[in-house]
Amino acid sequence: MQRVSRARVIVGNEVVGDIGRGLLVLLGVAKEDQEADADYLVDKITGLRVFEDSDGKMNLSLRDAEGSMLVVSQFTLYGDVRRGKRQSFDQAARPEKGRQLYEYFVEKVRAGGLRCETGKFQAAMQVELVNDGPVTILLDSSKAF
Repeated sequence: MQRVSRARVIVGNEVVGDIGRGLLVLLGVAKEDQEADADYLVDKITGLRVFEDSDGKMNLSLRDAEGSMLVVSQFTLYGDVRRGKRQSFDQAARPEKGRQLYEYFVEKVRAGGLRCETGKFQAAMQVELVNDGPVTILLDSSKAF
């Protein structure tokens, strides 16, 4: 995830997701991931204190900062390049499962009362962002349990 001052996703010539201050979440789904993994990530991401308070300290969550989230599916996060020069995506979920957990994640964010925009699953997307900080944090639900 990246803290952004703005971000948007373009598919073809159409803007499909657009936020101001908030978080850009590049969401990869592994083949062993379950809804519990998505639940963990929603809770962690929405609660992380990554926005600055009036004293300039990172003490505010996305909700506290009244920010938005842009969620973009990205199976390439599971690209394994340890052998050879071509990445393997063996650990990425099949598209059907990836879509189901991606949509589940987005609905959980929205159910929590946050504005959540998305990219388009399995589309070729252009992602534009201004990383604020820069602040980039890697979260892996497999390391949480």
